[in-house]
Amino acid sequence: MWLRITVPAAVVTFAVLLGLALFAGRGLGPLQVASVDDELGVALGTAGAAVSAGHAPAPVDGVLLRVLDTAGAPLDGGGPVRGLGQGEVRALNAGQSVHNGAMLWRGSVVPAPDGSLRLVVAGTGLVGLDSAAHKWSRWLLWVALAGAVLAAVATWFVVRMALRPVARMRRSVRALPSGERLPVPEAHDELRALAVEFNALLARQEEVSRRLRRFTGDAAHELRSPVASIRVQAEVAVANPDPELAQETLADVLAEAERLSALLDQLLALARSDAGELPPAEPVELVTEARAAVKRLPPGSPTARVNGVVGSAWAHAAHPEVELVLNNLLRNACRYARSQVVVSVVPGHTSVRVVVDDDGPGVPPEHRDRVFDRFYRVADDRSRTSGGSGLGLAMVAEAVRRRGGRVTVGESPEGGARFQVTWRRAGNVSAS
Repeated sequence: MWLRITVPAAVVTFAVLLGLALFAGRGLGPLQVASVDDELGVALGTAGAAVSAGHAPAPVDGVLLRVLDTAGAPLDGGGPVRGLGQGEVRALNAGQSVHNGAMLWRGSVVPAPDGSLRLVVAGTGLVGLDSAAHKWSRWLLWVALAGAVLAAVATWFVVRMALRPVARMRRSVRALPSGERLPVPEAHDELRALAVEFNALLARQEEVSRRLRRFTGDAAHELRSPVASIRVQAEVAVANPDPELAQETLADVLAEAERLSALLDQLLALARSDAGELPPAEPVELVTEARAAVKRLPPGSPTARVNGVVGSAWAHAAHPEVELVLNNLLRNACRYARSQVVVSVVPGHTSVRVVVDDDGPGVPPEHRDRVFDRFYRVADDRSRTSGGSGLGLAMVAEAVRRRGGRVTVGESPEGGARFQVTWRRAGNVSAS
């Protein structure tokens, strides 16, 4: 990381300093000329005042002062001014500076005591100006390069210092024992937030691992029971060749095989759900699905009916999910009901509810928070010999949750359990 920060910082610093160096190098010459021009203006002001008073201008170090007429002819007893032609004289009369070769001239027209006009000019040499500007530009380029190197070194040092706590945290993570957590720094900064988030990640990972171990153990336990029963029944059939006993044994083996098949189907459905497989949602009419689920109940089940519903109720779900939820809720209710099961479909403005009531022993309050856990069974009066695997309600909760719904358990007016499932109402279908 330090390299990814240091290199861009050095490149950006060099680019900025290089731009400043080029700008300063190009502006150095005009800046020097402007400074010289200002100095000539000061000397010219003093000399013009002296000429207006009828005196000769006082000498100034480094500045050549001449008094001319407005046509450029010398009036101070000196020879002609070299390099000043008619065009330059006109420019000086107009108050403009003239850069002529290696000289810079500036002039001012002042009145003499006799009323005539005099052109006072001041000039100085500009020898070495271009060379100085060139050398200054090269010096600025070296300064830019040195500045970039210093910026890279400083950035590298600062980044290494800033990342030192991260390196310590990395070593702590590498040596962290199972079940432990990273120490949280006292300072409320990014490292504290990182440690808190990492500890939360560890907690989630351990919870997932714990649930996976528990799921694997429970699944192995549940699978062992029907497999062991099938093996025992098969051994009995082999040891006793009586046709009648063999027929009974085959019937028992078939029942256990069906139980094993159903358990495997449920485990496969939960595995697909955990993997994130989600069939596309569509509008599902719950009244029709509830009546179809009642008809699918096996013979000998307690009386089940769909409470009087007028019209239809459409949910945002998938047909296989709705069938799974209704089948498991109704079979669970029939398993514990004494005489009847009542299914109610209640459409709302934004949601649709399916309520399943039975008149069995109900679910005690202390078990209601865990009744939807996988392989969880209520060990009380409700646990009649049912042969359930403890996965049906877990599959119901998972299927409803994936669609953004919820499922709850409470007490039925019939005295038993009430399971209530809430789906989002389908937005593109209106109830009749």
